[in-house]
Amino acid sequence: TDHDVTEALARQFGLEVANLSDFEPNPAAVAFIPEPTARKFGIVALDVADNDLVVVIADPTREGLDAILKEIPVETVHVMVATPADVDHVINLSYRMLSTVDAYVYRFQETEAAQRPAFEDNVRAAEGDDDAPIIQVVNRIVTQALRDRASDIHLEPTDKDLRIRYRIDGALKEVLRLPIAMGPPLVSRIKIMADMNIVERRRPQDGQFQMNIDGNDLDVRVATTATIFGEKAVLRLLDKSRTLLRLHDLGMTEVMSERFSSIVRAPFGMVVVCGPTGSGKTTTLYATLSEIIRDEINVTTIEDPVEYVFPGINQIQIHEQAGLSFATGLKSILRQDPDVILVGEMRDAETARIAVQSALTGHFVLSTVHATDTVSALFRLVEMGIERFLVTSSLAAVLSQRLVRKVCESCKASYTPRSDELAYFRKFLPESTRTVFVRGEGCSYCANTGYRERIGVYELLEVDELISQILVEGGTPSEARKAASANGMRSLVDGAIALIDEDVTTIEEVIRSVYQA
Repeated sequence: TDHDVTEALARQFGLEVANLSDFEPNPAAVAFIPEPTARKFGIVALDVADNDLVVVIADPTREGLDAILKEIPVETVHVMVATPADVDHVINLSYRMLSTVDAYVYRFQETEAAQRPAFEDNVRAAEGDDDAPIIQVVNRIVTQALRDRASDIHLEPTDKDLRIRYRIDGALKEVLRLPIAMGPPLVSRIKIMADMNIVERRRPQDGQFQMNIDGNDLDVRVATTATIFGEKAVLRLLDKSRTLLRLHDLGMTEVMSERFSSIVRAPFGMVVVCGPTGSGKTTTLYATLSEIIRDEINVTTIEDPVEYVFPGINQIQIHEQAGLSFATGLKSILRQDPDVILVGEMRDAETARIAVQSALTGHFVLSTVHATDTVSALFRLVEMGIERFLVTSSLAAVLSQRLVRKVCESCKASYTPRSDELAYFRKFLPESTRTVFVRGEGCSYCANTGYRERIGVYELLEVDELISQILVEGGTPSEARKAASANGMRSLVDGAIALIDEDVTTIEEVIRSVYQA
C-alpha cells in the first residue's frame, strides 16, 4: 500500500513519517513555498519556529527536490515524509483558492463605489479581461470546489449577501459569503461561460461549459432560476479524469454482486437502476458496462449529459434544440445494429416503451428511472402506460440504491448513540446487544464532518415467475414487496443497518439518507 511504501522510504532516508490528521495550516510556514513549487515537487511546509521550518514531502527521490530545500530562506529545514495522497490533501488545505477572494471583493467594491454600475455594466465587467475581479472569483470558486471533491456548487442570493455552498459527499457545506452586489455579475459571468442568455433573468436556463483545472478537464453543467432575492445558479461538476469503478468497488455484498453480474450478462432483456438524484445511478450503470463490454459487441449510450467518457463505446448526448431527445435518439440507435443500449433516463412513456420493445427484440438495455425502491420502479413503468405483461416479459431485474457517507478512518472513535437512534437500529436488528458504536470526531481529512467518501446501499429485485404473476394479475406494490422479501430480497434498510454493524457508517447517517419507518 501507499503507507507501506512511505514507511519503507522513511526508513531508507532516515526520515519521520508525518501524521497529518490534525494538521492546521500555518500561513507563516506555508508562505515559504510557492503553490506551483508545492504541487510540482509534492512538498508543503507545516510549521515554522525560531528559523526552523518543518516540511513534509511525498517522494524523497524526486529530482530537483534537494535544490528546492536548499533555496528555502531559513536556518534549518526539518523534513518528514507522508503518502502522496496525504501530501496532496495538505497542499489543497494550505493553498485555498478562496483565501485570496477578499482582495478581489475589495477591488470589485472599489470599482462599484466609483462607477455605481447598472446591470449592463456588470455584464461588461463579466466579459472583461482575465484579471477582472468577477472572473477571478468565479475561477477560484470552481477550482476550490474540484479540489474539495465537490459534486455541485450553489450560488444563492439572500436578503443580505450571496451564499456559496459546496455539496461534498452528498451534504451541502457553506464555504463563502460575498456581498449581495456581486450576485448579478457573478451569475452573468457564469452565463457567458455557458453560452446562455445573460439578459434573461426571470426564466430558468440551462447551459454547459468546460474548464481545465490542475491539468484535469472539467465539464460544468449550469442551471439558473429566479428567486425573490435574485438569480440563483447551481453548477454540477463532472470531472473527466475520475476513474470508472467496477461492480465489486461499489459496496454490494459478494452474493448480490455475483447475482447481479450473472443477470447483466444476459444477451437480451432490461435492467433498471432506480434511486433519487445524486444516488450514484450513472456510476452503477457504467460499472455494469465495464463488466460486460467486449470487442465483439456494439455498445451505444444516449445520455444527458455524458458524465463519463468510456473508451470503446459509442456515446450520444441528447440535444433538445436539435430535436435529439431520449426517444428520438433511441429510435436512431436501433438502426445502428446495437447489442447493448444504455439509456440515461426513462423520463417519459415514449422512451420507456421504445426501451421495452428494444429489450424484447434481442437487445440488452440498461436504464434508470426515478423511484424510491425496486417495487416502486416496477409499478412506475406500469404508470407510464407500459402494459403489465410487457414489463414482466422485458424486465430482468431492478436495482435500487442510495449512497451513505463512510466514517472517516482518520478520526473515528467510539460513542454511545442517543436512545432514539439505538431504538431505530434495534428495530431492524433486534438480536444485537450493542450499545457502543463508532463515528468520526472531525479532522482535517474530512473537513471536520466525521465522514469521508461514500458507499452504496443496494436492493436487488429479480423479476421471477412469482413477481411476474403478481404484476400481471393486477397485484399491489405491497404484495410484490412481501413476495420479494419472502424470496430473500435484502432491502435497502437491511443493507444500511449491516453497514452500521460493521462500523462503516453511523445510525444518524442512515436515518438521514435511507430512512424507512
